[in-house]
Amino acid sequence: MVLTLALLAGLVLAWLLIGVVEIFRLGLRFTQALLYVPFKLAYRIADSRIRIARQAQAPVIYVISHQSRFEPALMLSLLPEDTLHILDEASARSPWLELWRELGRTIAFNAEHLFVSRRLVRVLRGKGRLAVYLPDAVEPDVKMFRLFRAVTRIAMQADAKIVPIFVGGARGLPVSLTPADKAPRHWFPQLSISVLEPMTIAELVARNPDQASNTNALFDRVAEARLFGTNLDRGLFLAMRDAADRVGASHTIIEDVISGALTYRKLFIGARVLGRRFEAVTAPGEAVGVMLPNANGVVLS
Repeated sequence: MVLTLALLAGLVLAWLLIGVVEIFRLGLRFTQALLYVPFKLAYRIADSRIRIARQAQAPVIYVISHQSRFEPALMLSLLPEDTLHILDEASARSPWLELWRELGRTIAFNAEHLFVSRRLVRVLRGKGRLAVYLPDAVEPDVKMFRLFRAVTRIAMQADAKIVPIFVGGARGLPVSLTPADKAPRHWFPQLSISVLEPMTIAELVARNPDQASNTNALFDRVAEARLFGTNLDRGLFLAMRDAADRVGASHTIIEDVISGALTYRKLFIGARVLGRRFEAVTAPGEAVGVMLPNANGVVLS
């Protein structure tokens, strides 16, 4: 009994000490730090860039790519306490999020209700902060694009800056919003938080005057956060190997009507065979032209 109590006391003390470290390192409140510690330890989160979000001058809108049920709890733990979090209805009612919802202000968001948008504009004009959780997709559908358009309109009316936030690795969590066949689950993947510098919608559009609309400028900026969280120095071969580790060597990459399905296992076998043949008939650094008969040949080469 004494040993059990001593172990529990040690765990509590370690929890408190790590929380104190996070308070000084990231500027969190005590309760925020305590609720952040389990995430930090379980997922080894690379969080240094969250300082950009915390130091952004109001009015500001944090646009978080909503990949899983995990992001609202994480952002409530990390963003400034005066941030108003605009949650989807499922997150706003979720019982397990109750502790984290107490860390800040939260409301449910419906982009089609104009009175809600006006309320949010008033919050921003009063030097406020908003955190919105938008669906993560390479290409948005009509409903999703409507959400981006609503956020763009709110940001422009309040002259608020946009800070995109992307949590790398959250797509593969057990609470991911992506179907398991597209994003295999992992219990404790390492996560990294990607945060871009604050910019207004006008500044985003000015970077590329050929943008189709202001909403497109916002969507592209959010996509940049996803790209920023990727290690671009990592070669194609290693990236493919990592993908095979995540989804399994038997996972189908592409299907060709002539040569059939190509899995990661077949890809690596084929790449090795072709690589040896090319190596035998070419010199180092020599330019080589290859005629590719089908989709599988393109991927292998």
